[in-house]
Amino acid sequence: QVHLAESGGGSVQPGGSLRLSCEISGSTSSRYCMGWFRNDLGYQREGVARIDHDGSIVYADSVKGRFTLSRDNAKNTLYLEMNSLKPDDTAMYYCAAGRHFGPPFWTSTYEYWGQGTQVTVSS
Repeated sequence: QVHLAESGGGSVQPGGSLRLSCEISGSTSSRYCMGWFRNDLGYQREGVARIDHDGSIVYADSVKGRFTLSRDNAKNTLYLEMNSLKPDDTAMYYCAAGRHFGPPFWTSTYEYWGQGTQVTVSS
């Protein structure tokens, strides 16, 4: 059974930084496309960043230049470094994993989801 566990969320002021982690257990992270999604109350879940099996990375326009996605296959862990955070980044952030290639920001691309970690950006 594949299990994803996010950590690293919290409350920061605008302009601050956070680093989210997603540890995959029950399988090997290199076998999956993995991504981060987010949604705030009342809004649809939106894709933030995705890394393919070959290491190619795609970012949503809203986070380009501020967020950095990386993966450590030895630790079976996915990371999302978030800098220059804005109040609009406030959301629950979810890690996702999919065995097959598909549109990076379609939720249907991913079979496995974590429980989420809350990020709040406020002064």
